[in-house]
Amino acid sequence: MSLTLFRDVHVLDVRAGRWLEDHHVLVENGVVREVADRPLRSDSARVVEGRGRTLMPGLIDCHAHVTFSQTNLGLLADTANTTLAYRALPILRDMLRRGFTTVRDAGGADFALKAALEDGVDGTVTGPRLFVSGPALSPTGGHGDFRPRSDRLQPVGCGCQRLASTRVVDGVDAVRLAVRELLQMGADQIKIMSSGGVASPTDPVGALGYSLEETRAIVDEAAARHTYVMAHAYTPEAIRRAVECGVRTIEHGNLIDAPTAALMAERGAFAVPTLITYEALARDGARLGLGADSVAKIAQVREAGLRSLEIFRNAGVKIGLGTDLLGASHGLQSEELLIRAQVQSPLEVLQSATLVAAEILGQVGVLGEITPGARADLLLVDGDPLRDLACLTGQGERVALVMQGGRVRVERPAQSP
Repeated sequence: MSLTLFRDVHVLDVRAGRWLEDHHVLVENGVVREVADRPLRSDSARVVEGRGRTLMPGLIDCHAHVTFSQTNLGLLADTANTTLAYRALPILRDMLRRGFTTVRDAGGADFALKAALEDGVDGTVTGPRLFVSGPALSPTGGHGDFRPRSDRLQPVGCGCQRLASTRVVDGVDAVRLAVRELLQMGADQIKIMSSGGVASPTDPVGALGYSLEETRAIVDEAAARHTYVMAHAYTPEAIRRAVECGVRTIEHGNLIDAPTAALMAERGAFAVPTLITYEALARDGARLGLGADSVAKIAQVREAGLRSLEIFRNAGVKIGLGTDLLGASHGLQSEELLIRAQVQSPLEVLQSATLVAAEILGQVGVLGEITPGARADLLLVDGDPLRDLACLTGQGERVALVMQGGRVRVERPAQSP
């Protein structure tokens, strides 16, 4: 039996938006057993003295690419999957050190990497708990098609098709088979490309992706396995088509308008904006190898980012936290919190990264909150994130302890108040 007792902590109740001051939390066998306003005793528990610091749920990033170790995704096409996995290890380790205990990978990570993290390999492999999509599905010429424009189109199966993040597939029967294969191979959810994007070379941002018939088939196959579809989509038309076909989460959504956001709220669809990635790409994309065509598309979606957040919020759309960072910019992951705070309150930002994210993952009551029966993903923080989210930024310097599933993964010396 594994027991840990946190004494004298201020527990952040993200659901009620309040502090549980001077509380004590007992963790048993990986889950929260008790949260009390009185001292708890356990002769066999490891005791962590909180000294009035914040105890909060681990953060959840709902849109990341942990195997994207380069900014120019086309350059990853000829990289062996084993190499991609090795390069992902420091990215994963640093995510955990920043306090992200769970990540939904939006294309690239597979069941094998997820299983390696769960196994831990005697402590040599650490990182967030992964919810994986496997390769995202893209139509020919869509956001996941990285084949260069030429008078000779490489057949599917060459070049970019070895890139674990994408799979080009067309037609209703073909996409049905692709979804079944991905789910058989361990995907937790299905990612599709419903509009053009920034990082891909030949698709305008406003281009539409899969047809209505293909999208409905993909949603139908995912639902048959009791899971859902997440869709890369920027424009109102692309978002509306995806939502009307039953897509559950809209990724990015920068160019959303109010009527389309209202439709999302009505249908119960979630939004996962990823604003930090546009700041990173605007600043360093060209220097880090992003193609000229992609660089030219950044401004179009970057300028609309904060406005989209306002539109989603005003419409009552539930908003999850995402980052979508590439290559060297992974270290900016926590800065998404500060960008969100320009529109949302600190509590709303924290709820996006905990409660709403857990709901997106189908993990309500399991992840994203400190309550009896929940998985013990906990952060001991030097600071008050309800007043200043900066205590969660950087590389986790003010996150004194990271517990994941009841195991202490990161522990730093306490800072002076």
